[in-house]
Amino acid sequence: MKLFDSHCHLDDKAYAKDIKQVIDRARRNGVAQMMTVGVNRKTAARAVSLAESNPGIYASVGFHPHDAGQCNSEALDFLIRLAKSAKVKAWGEIGLDYNRMYAPRKDQERWFIRQLEIADALDLPIIFHERDSNGRFLEILKIHLKNEQSGVIHCFSGTSEEMQQYIHLGFYIGITGILTLKERGANLRKMLSQIPAERLLVETDAPYLTPAPEKNHTRRNEPAFVKSVLLKLAEVRNEAPDLLAQIIWDNTCRLYRIN
Repeated sequence: MKLFDSHCHLDDKAYAKDIKQVIDRARRNGVAQMMTVGVNRKTAARAVSLAESNPGIYASVGFHPHDAGQCNSEALDFLIRLAKSAKVKAWGEIGLDYNRMYAPRKDQERWFIRQLEIADALDLPIIFHERDSNGRFLEILKIHLKNEQSGVIHCFSGTSEEMQQYIHLGFYIGITGILTLKERGANLRKMLSQIPAERLLVETDAPYLTPAPEKNHTRRNEPAFVKSVLLKLAEVRNEAPDLLAQIIWDNTCRLYRIN
C-alpha cells in the first residue's frame, strides 16, 4: 500500500527534535510522499527547505487566514520567489476562518482574493481552508476563481450541500483523522458515500488531528498515521483498502502534478 499524506506541517516545532525519525517512520508505514504546508512567511520558507532536502517531500506556500493580519505585498512577493522551487507544488493553505477570528475579516478576505490571483498567475493548485464562513468562502470563489483552477478543500468539515458545491467546482475533498473519531467524525462518515472516489484525498494535518487508534497513545500526529485515515475511509465506504489507496495516490499526484 503506497500512501501520500496530502497535508502536514513538518516544519512545526513539535518535530524540532526528531524530524528525521518522523520522516523515517512515515516511510516505513508506506507513506512514500508528503506535502508539507506553509501558512505564513516563516513556515513557508521552512517547508520549502525541508522539501528541497528530502526526496518524496513537497511543499506549498501561502498565508493562512489566521495569519492574514501579518500578510502584505512584500511578504507575498517573498512567497512568489519561494514558489520558483521545483519542490513547490501548490499555493496554500488559504481561505477564511470565522471561528477563532485570529485575523480581522477584512484582512482575511482581501488576502484570500489576492492569493487566488497569485495561484492563477503561477498556475499552481490551491490548498483551501474554510471554517464557519457561512457561505462567504463559496461566494468569493464563485466570483474570483478561474474556471481552470484546481484545488483541495483541506480537512473538510462542512455540510453535504457545501460538499456538493465543492465537487461541482472540481475540487478534491481532504479527509483527516477526524473521520476516525466516534462523535466528532459521525457527520463526516455519513457523507463519505457522496464523494466520488476520484475526488478523495487523505491527510493528517500533522501535528494536529491525531486519528484513532493513535490518539489513545499520543497527542502528536505525524504522517505515518495517515494509514489509519485510509483504513477507516475504506471501511466506511466498504471498499478494498489497497484499491482505494491506489486511487487516492493517483488523485493526489494528479492534483499536485507529480509524476
